[in-house]
Amino acid sequence: MKAIILSAGQGKRLSPFTEHTPKCLLNLGGGISLLGWQLAQLLETGINDIVVVTGFKAEKVEREIADFIAARHQSGDPAFSIRAIHNPDYASSDNLRSVWCARDEMTEDFILLNGDTLFRAPVARSLMARPDQPITLTTSRKDRYDTDDMKVILHKNLLRRIGKTLDVKAVDAESIGMIRFMKSGVSLFREAVERIIESGEGDRLWYLSVIDRLAHTQAIHIADVPSQDWCEVDFPVDLQKARTAISLWSHADFDRSRIKALQAKAS
Repeated sequence: MKAIILSAGQGKRLSPFTEHTPKCLLNLGGGISLLGWQLAQLLETGINDIVVVTGFKAEKVEREIADFIAARHQSGDPAFSIRAIHNPDYASSDNLRSVWCARDEMTEDFILLNGDTLFRAPVARSLMARPDQPITLTTSRKDRYDTDDMKVILHKNLLRRIGKTLDVKAVDAESIGMIRFMKSGVSLFREAVERIIESGEGDRLWYLSVIDRLAHTQAIHIADVPSQDWCEVDFPVDLQKARTAISLWSHADFDRSRIKALQAKAS
Protein backbone atom coordinates (compact mmCIF):
# COMPACT_ATOMS: atom_id res chain seq x y z
CA MET A 1 0.00 0.00 0.00
CA LYS A 2 1.22 3.49 -0.89
CA ALA A 3 0.49 6.73 0.99
CA ILE A 4 0.41 10.23 -0.50
CA ILE A 5 0.62 13.11 2.00
CA LEU A 6 -0.46 16.60 0.93
CA SER A 7 1.99 18.91 2.72
CA ALA A 8 2.33 21.82 0.28
CA GLY A 9 0.55 24.52 2.28
CA GLN A 10 2.12 27.21 4.41
CA GLY A 11 -0.65 27.16 7.01
CA LYS A 12 -1.31 30.90 7.20
CA ARG A 13 -4.00 30.44 9.84
CA LEU A 14 -1.21 29.28 12.15
CA SER A 15 0.70 32.54 11.79
CA PRO A 16 3.10 33.65 13.21
CA PHE A 17 4.34 30.06 13.74
CA THR A 18 4.32 29.38 10.00
CA GLU A 19 5.87 32.63 8.79
CA HIS A 20 9.13 30.84 7.99
CA THR A 21 8.16 27.24 8.73
CA PRO A 22 5.73 25.03 6.78
CA LYS A 23 2.80 23.81 8.80
CA CYS A 24 3.93 20.20 8.43
CA LEU A 25 7.23 20.99 10.19
CA LEU A 26 5.78 22.61 13.31
CA ASN A 27 7.29 21.17 16.48
CA LEU A 28 4.75 19.09 18.39
CA GLY A 29 7.06 18.42 21.30
CA GLY A 30 10.33 16.58 21.78
CA GLY A 31 11.55 17.66 18.36
CA ILE A 32 8.72 15.75 16.65
CA SER A 33 7.23 17.50 13.62
CA LEU A 34 3.74 16.89 12.31
CA LEU A 35 5.21 15.28 9.19
CA GLY A 36 7.66 13.20 11.22
CA TRP A 37 4.83 11.84 13.34
CA GLN A 38 2.77 11.00 10.25
CA LEU A 39 5.68 9.19 8.60
CA ALA A 40 6.37 7.15 11.73
CA GLN A 41 2.73 6.12 12.13
CA LEU A 42 2.43 5.10 8.48
CA LEU A 43 5.58 2.98 8.67
CA GLU A 44 4.26 1.36 11.83
CA THR A 45 1.15 0.22 9.95
CA GLY A 46 3.28 -1.45 7.28
CA ILE A 47 2.97 1.24 4.61
CA ASN A 48 6.51 1.46 3.24
CA ASP A 49 6.01 3.57 0.10
CA ILE A 50 5.27 7.22 0.94
CA VAL A 51 5.06 10.30 -1.29
CA VAL A 52 5.04 13.80 0.22
CA VAL A 53 3.74 16.69 -1.90
CA THR A 54 5.68 19.82 -0.97
CA GLY A 55 5.15 23.52 -1.68
CA PHE A 56 6.00 26.28 0.81
CA LYS A 57 9.67 26.11 1.87
CA ALA A 58 10.00 22.80 0.02
CA GLU A 59 13.73 22.60 0.75
CA LYS A 60 13.03 22.48 4.49
CA VAL A 61 10.50 19.68 4.05
CA GLU A 62 12.93 17.71 1.87
CA ARG A 63 15.62 18.13 4.53
CA GLU A 64 13.21 16.83 7.17
CA ILE A 65 12.47 13.79 5.01
CA ALA A 66 16.19 13.13 4.47
CA ASP A 67 16.88 13.40 8.21
CA PHE A 68 13.97 11.10 9.00
CA ILE A 69 15.18 8.49 6.50
CA ALA A 70 18.73 8.64 7.87
CA ALA A 71 17.54 8.24 11.46
CA ARG A 72 15.31 5.28 10.63
CA HIS A 73 18.05 3.55 8.67
CA GLN A 74 20.42 3.96 11.62
CA SER A 75 17.86 2.31 13.87
CA GLY A 76 17.76 -0.70 11.57
CA ASP A 77 14.31 -0.23 10.05
CA PRO A 78 13.47 -2.47 7.08
CA ALA A 79 13.48 -1.10 3.54
CA PHE A 80 11.07 1.72 2.76
CA SER A 81 10.76 4.59 0.31
CA ILE A 82 9.89 8.21 1.13
CA ARG A 83 10.16 10.83 -1.61
CA ALA A 84 8.94 14.33 -2.36
CA ILE A 85 7.01 15.81 -5.28
CA HIS A 86 6.86 19.60 -5.56
CA ASN A 87 3.71 21.62 -6.29
CA PRO A 88 5.01 24.92 -7.74
CA ASP A 89 1.50 26.42 -7.67
CA TYR A 90 0.85 25.82 -3.97
CA ALA A 91 0.40 29.55 -3.22
CA SER A 92 -2.26 30.14 -5.88
CA SER A 93 -4.26 26.92 -5.68
CA ASP A 94 -6.02 24.60 -3.28
CA ASN A 95 -5.08 21.02 -2.52
CA LEU A 96 -6.65 19.53 -5.65
CA ARG A 97 -3.65 20.91 -7.53
CA SER A 98 -1.33 19.03 -5.15
CA VAL A 99 -3.27 15.85 -5.86
CA TRP A 100 -2.87 16.47 -9.58
CA CYS A 101 0.88 16.90 -9.13
CA ALA A 102 0.97 13.39 -7.66
CA ARG A 103 -1.26 11.81 -10.31
CA ASP A 104 1.56 9.71 -11.78
CA GLU A 105 1.88 7.98 -8.40
CA MET A 106 -1.75 6.87 -8.56
CA THR A 107 -1.20 3.58 -10.35
CA GLU A 108 -1.90 1.21 -7.46
CA ASP A 109 -3.86 1.06 -4.21
CA PHE A 110 -3.07 4.09 -2.03
CA ILE A 111 -4.11 6.20 0.94
CA LEU A 112 -4.43 9.96 0.48
CA LEU A 113 -3.76 11.99 3.60
CA ASN A 114 -3.98 15.67 4.53
CA GLY A 115 -0.71 17.09 5.79
CA ASP A 116 -2.41 18.54 8.88
CA THR A 117 -4.14 15.36 10.05
CA LEU A 118 -2.53 13.96 13.19
CA PHE A 119 -3.43 10.35 13.95
CA ARG A 120 -2.41 7.20 15.78
CA ALA A 121 -1.29 4.18 13.79
CA PRO A 122 -4.49 2.22 14.61
CA VAL A 123 -6.46 4.76 12.55
CA ALA A 124 -4.55 3.93 9.36
CA ARG A 125 -4.43 0.26 10.31
CA SER A 126 -8.22 0.08 10.67
CA LEU A 127 -8.66 1.79 7.29
CA MET A 128 -6.32 -0.72 5.63
CA ALA A 129 -8.26 -3.58 7.23
CA ARG A 130 -11.59 -2.52 5.75
CA PRO A 131 -13.16 -4.61 2.95
CA ASP A 132 -11.64 -4.04 -0.49
CA GLN A 133 -14.03 -1.33 -1.69
CA PRO A 134 -12.92 1.07 -4.47
CA ILE A 135 -13.15 4.19 -2.29
CA THR A 136 -13.30 4.33 1.52
CA LEU A 137 -13.49 7.64 3.40
CA THR A 138 -12.35 7.83 7.03
CA THR A 139 -14.80 9.70 9.24
CA SER A 140 -15.31 10.56 12.88
CA ARG A 141 -18.31 11.69 14.88
CA LYS A 142 -18.88 14.29 17.58
CA ASP A 143 -21.76 16.11 19.23
CA ARG A 144 -21.47 19.40 17.32
CA TYR A 145 -19.91 20.54 14.03
CA ASP A 146 -18.64 23.99 13.11
CA THR A 147 -18.11 25.95 9.90
CA ASP A 148 -14.54 24.72 9.42
CA ASP A 149 -15.34 21.00 9.71
CA MET A 150 -15.34 18.96 6.50
CA LYS A 151 -18.84 17.69 7.13
CA VAL A 152 -20.34 14.44 5.87
CA ILE A 153 -23.90 13.35 5.15
CA LEU A 154 -24.52 9.61 4.90
CA HIS A 155 -27.24 7.39 3.47
CA LYS A 156 -27.28 3.72 4.46
CA ASN A 157 -23.65 4.06 5.60
CA LEU A 158 -22.53 5.32 2.19
CA LEU A 159 -21.36 8.85 1.46
CA ARG A 160 -24.07 11.10 0.12
CA ARG A 161 -22.42 14.55 0.44
CA ILE A 162 -19.18 16.01 1.77
CA GLY A 163 -18.29 19.69 2.20
CA LYS A 164 -17.79 22.52 4.67
CA THR A 165 -21.02 24.36 3.82
CA LEU A 166 -23.48 21.51 4.41
CA ASP A 167 -26.40 22.09 6.75
CA VAL A 168 -25.16 21.13 10.22
CA LYS A 169 -28.63 19.79 11.06
CA ALA A 170 -28.21 17.10 8.42
CA VAL A 171 -24.59 16.19 9.21
CA ASP A 172 -23.73 12.66 10.35
CA ALA A 173 -19.94 12.88 10.72
CA GLU A 174 -16.82 14.70 9.54
CA SER A 175 -13.96 13.66 7.29
CA ILE A 176 -10.61 13.36 9.09
CA GLY A 177 -8.64 13.89 5.87
CA MET A 178 -7.69 10.29 5.13
CA ILE A 179 -9.12 8.24 2.25
CA ARG A 180 -8.24 4.90 0.66
CA PHE A 181 -8.44 4.10 -3.04
CA MET A 182 -8.32 0.51 -4.28
CA LYS A 183 -8.62 -1.24 -7.65
CA SER A 184 -11.14 0.65 -9.85
CA GLY A 185 -11.29 3.48 -7.32
CA VAL A 186 -7.72 4.47 -8.19
CA SER A 187 -8.45 5.22 -11.84
CA LEU A 188 -11.89 6.65 -11.06
CA PHE A 189 -10.37 9.26 -8.79
CA ARG A 190 -7.32 10.04 -10.94
CA GLU A 191 -9.40 10.50 -14.08
CA ALA A 192 -11.94 12.69 -12.26
CA VAL A 193 -9.11 14.89 -10.96
CA GLU A 194 -7.63 15.22 -14.45
CA ARG A 195 -11.02 16.19 -15.94
CA ILE A 196 -11.54 18.94 -13.38
CA ILE A 197 -8.02 20.32 -13.79
CA GLU A 198 -8.43 20.34 -17.57
CA SER A 199 -11.74 22.21 -17.19
CA GLY A 200 -9.90 25.11 -15.55
CA GLU A 201 -11.74 25.06 -12.22
CA GLY A 202 -9.33 22.82 -10.33
CA ASP A 203 -7.19 25.48 -8.64
CA ARG A 204 -10.06 26.70 -6.46
CA LEU A 205 -11.23 23.27 -5.27
CA TRP A 206 -10.36 20.83 -2.51
CA TYR A 207 -9.79 17.26 -3.61
CA LEU A 208 -12.79 16.26 -1.50
CA SER A 209 -14.91 18.21 -3.98
CA VAL A 210 -14.06 15.40 -6.39
CA ILE A 211 -15.24 12.84 -3.84
CA ASP A 212 -18.48 14.81 -3.39
CA ARG A 213 -19.10 14.60 -7.15
CA LEU A 214 -18.18 10.93 -7.38
CA ALA A 215 -20.65 10.15 -4.57
CA HIS A 216 -23.51 10.91 -6.99
CA THR A 217 -22.61 7.92 -9.16
CA GLN A 218 -20.25 5.70 -7.12
CA ALA A 219 -20.59 3.87 -3.81
CA ILE A 220 -18.17 5.52 -1.40
CA HIS A 221 -17.82 3.58 1.82
CA ILE A 222 -17.10 4.84 5.32
CA ALA A 223 -14.55 3.84 7.96
CA ASP A 224 -15.45 5.46 11.28
CA VAL A 225 -12.67 6.07 13.84
CA PRO A 226 -12.74 7.25 17.47
CA SER A 227 -12.47 11.01 17.92
CA GLN A 228 -9.72 10.58 20.53
CA ASP A 229 -7.40 8.89 18.01
CA TRP A 230 -6.93 11.86 15.68
CA CYS A 231 -6.91 15.65 15.52
CA GLU A 232 -6.40 18.42 12.99
CA VAL A 233 -3.85 21.24 13.19
CA ASP A 234 -5.35 24.37 11.63
CA PHE A 235 -5.16 27.15 14.23
CA PRO A 236 -2.72 28.13 17.02
CA VAL A 237 -5.03 26.61 19.64
CA ASP A 238 -4.76 23.28 17.78
CA LEU A 239 -1.02 23.14 18.42
CA GLN A 240 -1.45 22.66 22.14
CA LYS A 241 -4.20 20.11 21.55
CA ALA A 242 -1.89 18.23 19.19
CA ARG A 243 0.99 18.29 21.68
CA THR A 244 -1.29 16.99 24.41
CA ALA A 245 -2.64 14.28 22.11
CA ILE A 246 0.82 13.06 21.14
CA SER A 247 1.87 12.93 24.76
CA LEU A 248 -1.18 10.84 25.67
CA TRP A 249 -0.82 8.57 22.64
CA SER A 250 2.87 8.01 23.29
CA HIS A 251 2.23 7.03 26.90
CA ALA A 252 -0.65 4.75 25.90
CA ASP A 253 1.43 2.99 23.25
CA PHE A 254 4.36 2.67 25.68
CA ASP A 255 2.13 1.16 28.36
CA ARG A 256 0.60 -1.29 25.88
CA SER A 257 4.05 -2.35 24.63
CA ARG A 258 5.28 -2.81 28.20
CA ILE A 259 2.26 -4.96 29.09
CA LYS A 260 2.84 -7.15 26.04
CA ALA A 261 6.52 -7.52 26.94
CA LEU A 262 5.68 -8.53 30.50
CA GLN A 263 3.08 -11.04 29.30
CA ALA A 264 5.59 -12.55 26.86
CA LYS A 265 8.20 -12.80 29.61
CA ALA A 266 5.74 -14.44 32.00
CA SER A 267 4.75 -17.07 29.44
